[in-house]
Amino acid sequence: MTPIRQATGSRLAARTVALDAEVDLADIAGDHGILWEAGDGSGMAGWGAAARIAVPLGAGTAAEDVVAGLGAIHCDGPRPPVALGALPFSSSERGELVVPAVLVRREADGSCWLTVTESDPALSAVDEVRRRVVASRRQPENDAPRDYRVRSSMEQGAWRQMVAGAAEAVVAGRFAKVVLAREVTVEADRPLRPSEVARRLRLSHPSCMVFSVDGFVGASPELLVERHGDRVRSQPLAGTVARTGSPGHQDELVAWLLSSDKERQEHRLVVDAVAGALRSYCDELSVPEVPALVPVGTLAHLGTLISGRLAERSTTVLELVDAIHPSPAVGGTPTGAALAYIAAVEGLDRGRYAGPVGWVDAEGDGCFAVGIRSAQIEGNRARLMAGVGVVAGSDPDAELAETELKLQPMLGALIRP
Repeated sequence: MTPIRQATGSRLAARTVALDAEVDLADIAGDHGILWEAGDGSGMAGWGAAARIAVPLGAGTAAEDVVAGLGAIHCDGPRPPVALGALPFSSSERGELVVPAVLVRREADGSCWLTVTESDPALSAVDEVRRRVVASRRQPENDAPRDYRVRSSMEQGAWRQMVAGAAEAVVAGRFAKVVLAREVTVEADRPLRPSEVARRLRLSHPSCMVFSVDGFVGASPELLVERHGDRVRSQPLAGTVARTGSPGHQDELVAWLLSSDKERQEHRLVVDAVAGALRSYCDELSVPEVPALVPVGTLAHLGTLISGRLAERSTTVLELVDAIHPSPAVGGTPTGAALAYIAAVEGLDRGRYAGPVGWVDAEGDGCFAVGIRSAQIEGNRARLMAGVGVVAGSDPDAELAETELKLQPMLGALIRP
């Protein structure tokens, strides 16, 4: 079984009680905790680490051991133990999820629950934590940065050449699509606070999944996969355009995206790959023929909501993550050839950018987003990336402009005059 590294040597227990108070999950997480908020108002936030669980993505059935490890935690209350985290893009890098010592859950209906996980959480200790949670943990934003420096890691001309070379490789038949990322760094004169960045993203992108894990902060519009009981959902995105004009202009955007050979091809490659991965686990799968327009702030994407029913209830959300990631939306297709090309030409360590970020519980349920529209914050510095799908018809200038559009949400949340 995948080992659980506990903060103590005794068996863990999780005690859950109702929390009769309105809470701000970003306040609960603070700058050093864990935050996950969905677009429907539900979410989780916590601090401390009762246990850390290694997640060996790419190891097939090893994902089952993670859920079994959570199941070994004694549960006292109506909610199963949960582990949260952000996993690296590359399966060759070590990933882990954290079981918070203190976790606050907010359901879509507004009800809140507090879970304390330790060796033997006494009710008196839980009551003390409840008092601390109800009292705001938010720290005043003193000494906010005033000066910022934004730099591209690669000169724009060189990046255009990289895209042109990738498009030529597609024409030559090396792969059908490859996703190349562009890196930008922000340096401030004072520390950047993950909790404030997450709070701004929540306000500016309420429909997205907002997260903060070890300084990795973002607002992802893309659902990698969600499992609830025997129901499964995924919403791959591919195809991007700036949102301009009146609300009625969205029809024109849809028409343009659907009429673009490049955008339509890029989206279909992603949908076919995700549906193919899920089909082997499902006895029912619905895959719409025509994508929908998914508005996200100043951008709009083509998105296809795939839904299905699992053939086996024992299939966990982590197994589904393992089967889908990396999809052609963030890697390319065929996967092996695209990833090899990325490693050869991109010149970046993606870290957790475009990796799975989310949660899993002891019943195998969970939700993971694609870790895009994100930044890794370390002190005064933030590292941002934006990727584009390169196919045969890709234009380097247009792809560069797309990265600029995709970087704007995080730049807006980081930089405040």
